[in-house]
Amino acid sequence: MSPRKKLRRWPRRLGIVALVIVGLVLISAVANVALESREKATTPAYGERIAVNGGSLNLVRNGNGAGAPSAGQRPPIILLSGLGTAAPGLDFAPLIRELGDFDVIVVEGFGYGYSDMEANARTNEHISNELHEVLAKLQVRQPYVLAGHSIAGFYLLDYANRYRPEVSAVVGIDATIPKPGSEPVPEPQPGINWGKLVAASGLIRAVATMAPGLVEPDGNAYSDEELQQMRTMAIWNFGNSAVDDETARIANNAAALRGVIYPDDLPVLAFVADEKDGRAGAKSSAAEALLKNVARHQVLVLEGGHYLHWTLAQRMAQEIRRFVAPVG
Repeated sequence: MSPRKKLRRWPRRLGIVALVIVGLVLISAVANVALESREKATTPAYGERIAVNGGSLNLVRNGNGAGAPSAGQRPPIILLSGLGTAAPGLDFAPLIRELGDFDVIVVEGFGYGYSDMEANARTNEHISNELHEVLAKLQVRQPYVLAGHSIAGFYLLDYANRYRPEVSAVVGIDATIPKPGSEPVPEPQPGINWGKLVAASGLIRAVATMAPGLVEPDGNAYSDEELQQMRTMAIWNFGNSAVDDETARIANNAAALRGVIYPDDLPVLAFVADEKDGRAGAKSSAAEALLKNVARHQVLVLEGGHYLHWTLAQRMAQEIRRFVAPVG
């Protein structure tokens, strides 16, 4: 066979390979839709959905201590998840169990858990106001403790300043702290949601099936049923529109909080994760700098991963219980 004929065959072979790949992706996408439909029909939903701002947010509540306050009664604790946590109501399960003597409420924001996957712009203001609306509709006893993980650090800071009289204390779980700066940050522009496309292709399902450890929490504080549902919901919720917009607005939300500090009289407990990567000192210093005006605050460094509540829920619950105990 002549070299010229061999060269002519390469485009044809590449075309065949491309068609095979497209066909496999289409088969995977169709299978993904069918499996997700079956899963959602057979997997019991957890929590309670509350109408808010044109949509619905889901929440999980243990209900302990709910109702009218009594002498010495512990305050309710509101938990907010980190960015992209697929099922916050399950993710916080170890901490909820350890705080069984509190009225603990996990509010799943738009794009999380069983809440709606689409929402308006994920600004600090919108997220804080949505949370406030949910708590008002639930008639949660005030004042309550506001606690949050990772990116929720932005919303803790924003909310505590908007609704100071309703908050008795703040607890940050390796919470993100807005970095100082003065440069303007442009508004995010519409673009392709690649995460949603990848999820639709079935690739996330394939990865979660073949390597479940990539989407499962560390430690042994979860039941097999909880782990299975968390894996499943990671497949369902990956790349959704609300979290995609929240991710795109991280810089904007950080800029909106430049110069914002916690009220002087609001107690703040900040857990900082020492992941043995050399960053614990800098994170601890940043937390101390943010809280230097706060009369009663504590920065507590714990050796563990970013999701401290996966493996250190018992220690955290002890520290939270001590910190929010009535003075005197």
